[in-house]
Amino acid sequence: MINLKKRIKDVEVNYIQYGKGEDIVLLHGWGQNIEMMKPLGNFFQQNYKITILDLPGFGETEEPKTPWTTKDYALLLSNFLHELKIDCPIIMGHSFGGRVAIMYAANHPVKKLVLFGSPCVVEEKPLSLKQKLYKKLYQVKFLAPLGDKMKSHLGSTDYKNASTIMRDTLVNVVNYDLSKEAMEIDAPTLLIWGELDKDAPVDDAKKLEKLLPDAGLIILPNCTHYAYLENLPYVVKILEEFL
Repeated sequence: MINLKKRIKDVEVNYIQYGKGEDIVLLHGWGQNIEMMKPLGNFFQQNYKITILDLPGFGETEEPKTPWTTKDYALLLSNFLHELKIDCPIIMGHSFGGRVAIMYAANHPVKKLVLFGSPCVVEEKPLSLKQKLYKKLYQVKFLAPLGDKMKSHLGSTDYKNASTIMRDTLVNVVNYDLSKEAMEIDAPTLLIWGELDKDAPVDDAKKLEKLLPDAGLIILPNCTHYAYLENLPYVVKILEEFL
């Protein structure tokens, strides 16, 4: 399978395309790449045209030049699909890719939407003692570098592994509440969640289901944040019924 390149404004996007039929666009999660979505695409290539891209900052696609927001990713996706002449696709997104899908589907026609472990409701949580400490360090100019050092140690694995631009991008993404966008989605939407998902707990899925005008939720027992891969044959059967 040949990797293709498409320059969208100032970012060269790496992607693959295969199969024949209606369009399915697959969006991977944070820190992932095309390979994480190919197992899904491979099941549907007989009846659908599959498009999978490395989102900017991941895989073989360049990082953005400045920190991006979810809206920036959705805009890139819009321009990318326009260049490929893909209209009203079926979109499936995992985690971060699902956030991008929500933002895109709120502003563009989508035939159907599938979200795997994609939280969108942001609720403020009380700061831990360590978080309060580095917040105070930021307020004192000459101590700010120490605050940066602490922040890199306190952050998630995704945060620690990211470049400076991608760290700021991650903060922008996870702090943006997509509730309003979710309520504006007209497309039938299927939520597939792992019962044991710690990155996006099932409560997040239930909140999202209530926001979406036309949605159903399926919870997979004994599965984690990667439920769609952990029980792939069953997930494929569900998707065949939904599509």
